[in-house]
Amino acid sequence: MTFGFRPVSSLSRSHKYLTRYRQILTVLMKYGFGDVFSRIRGERIIENLLRAASRKPEREKITKLSRETRLRKVLEELGPTFVKAGQILSTRPDLIGPELIREFEKLQDDVPPVSFDHIRETIETELGSPIDQIFKYFDKNPLAAASIGQVHRAQLPDERNVVVKVQRYGISKTIQVDLKIIRHIAKLAEKHMEEWEIQQPTRIVDEFARMIEKEMDYTLEATHMERFASQFADEETIYVPEVFYKLSSQRVLTMEYVEGIKASEISLLEQSGLDPALLAVHGANLMMKQIFVHGFIHADPHPGNVLFLENNVICYLDFGMMSRVSRKQMEFLVDAATYAVKNDEIRLTDTLLRIVDFDREPDRKDLENSMSELLDRYLFRELDDLDLSLILTNVMKVITRHRLRIPPDFYIMMKAIAASQALGRKLDPGFKYAEAMTPFLTRIKLEKLLPHRIIKDLCELMRESAELLKEIPQETSTILKQIARGKAKVQLEHRGFKTMLSTFDKISNRLSFAILVASLVIGSSVIVLSGVPPKWNDIPIIGLAGFIVAAIMALFLIITILRHGKM
Repeated sequence: MTFGFRPVSSLSRSHKYLTRYRQILTVLMKYGFGDVFSRIRGERIIENLLRAASRKPEREKITKLSRETRLRKVLEELGPTFVKAGQILSTRPDLIGPELIREFEKLQDDVPPVSFDHIRETIETELGSPIDQIFKYFDKNPLAAASIGQVHRAQLPDERNVVVKVQRYGISKTIQVDLKIIRHIAKLAEKHMEEWEIQQPTRIVDEFARMIEKEMDYTLEATHMERFASQFADEETIYVPEVFYKLSSQRVLTMEYVEGIKASEISLLEQSGLDPALLAVHGANLMMKQIFVHGFIHADPHPGNVLFLENNVICYLDFGMMSRVSRKQMEFLVDAATYAVKNDEIRLTDTLLRIVDFDREPDRKDLENSMSELLDRYLFRELDDLDLSLILTNVMKVITRHRLRIPPDFYIMMKAIAASQALGRKLDPGFKYAEAMTPFLTRIKLEKLLPHRIIKDLCELMRESAELLKEIPQETSTILKQIARGKAKVQLEHRGFKTMLSTFDKISNRLSFAILVASLVIGSSVIVLSGVPPKWNDIPIIGLAGFIVAAIMALFLIITILRHGKM
């Protein structure tokens, strides 16, 4: 499934696209984003649609709402594609800022279920058999309905209970239409608004298209479940539902039905005989193993996706969003924790700059000051008293302020740790999360000092250096060829350029003024010496007038220079 983009202008005669485009513009204007389109000039499709969208405008009292809140409401009103876009982008701090992330995290799937006839049609088309032959029983009423798919209970012919996740009817075409329109708006914004060209909204749309394409492929989710189950095959504290591959496809996913207590229903634990404190320990250990042992984590471990089973076993649900953790990211977390405890903002800044991306070199001293302020806020508090979610929020504020970009996988890892701590505290208010983390952090730190690891790192460094040396002649040759062909471009960024131009203007104006004064003096002197009439007391009046004007101009120039303190 690929979401290719065609220019919307080429589809301008399609009633389907025009109707949806007008609906999107109407909602955007309703929530106060009409200023975006007022700056887009000369685009016929926008001007025509805006006139149609403005005939019966709906207004709300939005003056007290922030721009981020209004944007969230836009996504909620525009439906599944936009809700899913916000949910996915809430995990991408490299694409949107922390304020938008906080708002988009509030987005919830609240969509009406698809009719059973459409569900039946999808299942029979994907699995190639009548639904009555595939399942002994199939519940027509969904357990849950989300933006992309909905879930139904069913029973196999051998009486095993399963849940069937079915993609919403027509959702692929709906997303294609919406994405093309969104990208067209983003492209126009980049074209007409300089500040949006820097933010590159088309890049955000393209990245979202790639991400939602993966999430809509249920075979990928099945693969995630299989890998997750494999890495915890010997772990008794976790259970992963079985996937039925023969009854699954790109749009249908059949998996084992698991009965348990949701993590959002903690009040039911005591009467079920489960131990909340032990579940808190198990949950923290499982999260640490996902990160520091396997490097493959559940990216959305909110309470609705976690079940508690008999014998204090934990079961994860919904494997559509997973994330990978590299060795570099593990070691960064260890180094960051070490330097934070030592209150070493310089080494902490060095560590941060190794993990983030940036287009412009940040002000090193300013960044160190920001890290120092961050450390001062938390340094003298007990580790177990710290709210990791709040710390992550403040770290993201620092990163955003200095125009740095944190890798999405690392951000997801930090969010997962924060969510795990929050769940642990709900299960057991006295739970010490730092104690669960310490053994894993220590192990990663000690592994860096092992002889075979040091040798491996040196070999890797030598390999990378050798590759770099081999690439230098080729890259140099390419650059020289581009220069010879006139294809090389050099981009220069001027800082304080306007100030410099203003200074040059003042200098040139003063020089011109001085030259004019000197010319008046010289010209007046010539007229006086030549004795050109009319005269006053034998002095030519024209020459005298020239001297007076020159004196006034010279006095004005001197006063101006003295006033600015520049002699």
